[in-house]
Amino acid sequence: MTDPSQSGDGPGDLELIQRWRTGDQEAARLLVERHAPALARFAVASGAREEVEELVQDTFVRAFASLDSFRGESSLRTWLFTIERRLLLDRRRAARRREMVPVAESDVATEYDALDGVVADETQRRLRDAVERLTPTQREVFLLRVTEGLSYKEIAELVGSTEGAARVHYHNALRSVKEFLDA
Repeated sequence: MTDPSQSGDGPGDLELIQRWRTGDQEAARLLVERHAPALARFAVASGAREEVEELVQDTFVRAFASLDSFRGESSLRTWLFTIERRLLLDRRRAARRREMVPVAESDVATEYDALDGVVADETQRRLRDAVERLTPTQREVFLLRVTEGLSYKEIAELVGSTEGAARVHYHNALRSVKEFLDA
């Protein structure tokens, strides 16, 4: 599929950005029209089915508010996906914080003892150490796949690589994590 910002059907993204910066509201509408469907698909694929419209809208609000920082080193679409991904991660963190419910002593399983806690903490620390040892690209691909459940195609779009490269980075990261944990 071709990137609509590069098609011969009208102005490209960079031209529309310039027009918007000079006050052309039609340029903003065209940018939203061009990229909103892909952002909506990404939101749905990322599990945000209930809040797609709000997420897409927030992505554009944040993008237009910081458009002066867009340098054009990547495509506008990639930049928008990056903003949306950060919004998704922020919302998930906030949701997890809201879901934390205090546990009464009577709710605690009696078979769980202090040693289990030590083992769980140690396992979590070792896993965190293993992930921190990955290259930045491997770490990002690994976390997007494991924690966010994104497809290789979605990961490739986000990190600016091919689907095959995303697979290779993930499998190399997985091998490295396993090797570290087995050591």
